[in-house]
Amino acid sequence: MPELLENLQVPDGLKAELLRGEIVLTASPDWVHNCIVTDVMDQIPRQRWRRVQTQDVDILGENSEPVPDLVVLERGAGPVSGRLLPSAVLTLLVEVVSRTSVERDYDIKRSVYAAGRVPAYLIIDPLIGRCVLLTEPTGSGDGADYAVQRITEFGDPVPLDLLDVGLDTRAFRTLPHAGRHSRP
Repeated sequence: MPELLENLQVPDGLKAELLRGEIVLTASPDWVHNCIVTDVMDQIPRQRWRRVQTQDVDILGENSEPVPDLVVLERGAGPVSGRLLPSAVLTLLVEVVSRTSVERDYDIKRSVYAAGRVPAYLIIDPLIGRCVLLTEPTGSGDGADYAVQRITEFGDPVPLDLLDVGLDTRAFRTLPHAGRHSRP
């Protein structure tokens, strides 16, 4: 399946991800989404951390190659080149929720990233104005999850202790006319 994804001709304006054996195509992100990703990236010190947008990730032990909105790893960690970044070298993955990605970001990717032992996963949700920081991955496969969950409302800082950063969320905006959902 990874070879198929690597050679897949994806139409302009779409991105392709492999999530537990299923190829998922999603539309290009909203302006609010992109501004949030940039705001997060700008707050993570580049002297110590690599901050990369839309990088293909190889989740070790999973049939998944997600494309997170932001990947953070220590400078010097990771391969010299290649399309896939192994989950073992990552420190933080960030997803910004869209109207169509709620289930993927809160459920599927939560489990996939925990199975890949990514130390921290930050879900930023402009639909409801909230951030969910997940740490301490446990379990394996479909049963993998994070043991610690911290919910922060937009406007309050998110403590990214692994990065020694207090993420300022005051500039984060919500999506107009966004539907509510029941996730944390």
